[in-house]
Amino acid sequence: MRTTVTLDADVEKLIKDAMRERDISFKQALNDAARAGLRGEKQKRTGKFVQKTYRMGEGQEFRWDKALAAADAMEDEEILRKLAVRK
Repeated sequence: MRTTVTLDADVEKLIKDAMRERDISFKQALNDAARAGLRGEKQKRTGKFVQKTYRMGEGQEFRWDKALAAADAMEDEEILRKLAVRK
């Protein structure tokens, strides 16, 4: 079937990117995109997600399970400091 389609600029860019990446024609890229969208197919992930981790140093004495108590204590100290400055 031959028809005229008006594409938004972002859709046109996606189609052109698919054409370039997969070395396919405009017709093929548009048909593939329409099929995938109408079938509800999800895009394939390009790679496995890997979480980066970082060492926080040796001998961490802080107990993270007590973080709220530590935050309360710091807040109390700040309130006391501000009250002392107002005297």
